[in-house]
Amino acid sequence: MPHRNREGHRKRSLAVFPGSFDPITNGHLDIISRGLSVFDQVTIAILVNPEKHPLFTVEERVALIRESYRGNDRVKVDTFSGLLVDYAERVGAAVIVRGLRAISDFEYEFQMALMNRRLNPRIETVFMMPAESYSYLSSRLVKEVFQLGGPVRDLVPPVVERRLRDKYGAAPPSPPPPRRRARARRT
Repeated sequence: MPHRNREGHRKRSLAVFPGSFDPITNGHLDIISRGLSVFDQVTIAILVNPEKHPLFTVEERVALIRESYRGNDRVKVDTFSGLLVDYAERVGAAVIVRGLRAISDFEYEFQMALMNRRLNPRIETVFMMPAESYSYLSSRLVKEVFQLGGPVRDLVPPVVERRLRDKYGAAPPSPPPPRRRARARRT
């Protein structure tokens, strides 16, 4: 049964998907898509952390995400600092969406979810698993592969690949030349 406000109108469900998104990957897009299948709106909340030294500035990350979701009014982009549950309550979200790639993510995410529940029991955490093809993917790996000349076309939105080229000054990676089989010579 849909939630209703005092006037009896259906209440829109809002979830917050927090992270650094440096840069956003297709794995993130997959989790957002899954979130949109459950919630009316997903706000991508970029954590502003002065301790970290990201590749992309907060403004650049906001622009990359907005470009990736241009025309989709169900996806919003925002920034926050401080406690996530405080931010979620401030924007009217009752749910935090987190992606779980592998078992190694679970312990950390479980601890964070329990702490968030302790800080604000009105905010729930929902865990979603990405498609298997993205289960290994992280922003860190994308940057590392790109810097070493590997292809990232299937790992990030096109705008991110372009901006990675701009940042690193690298040309788009070219495919390896086809292998030729040696022919036996006749004598």
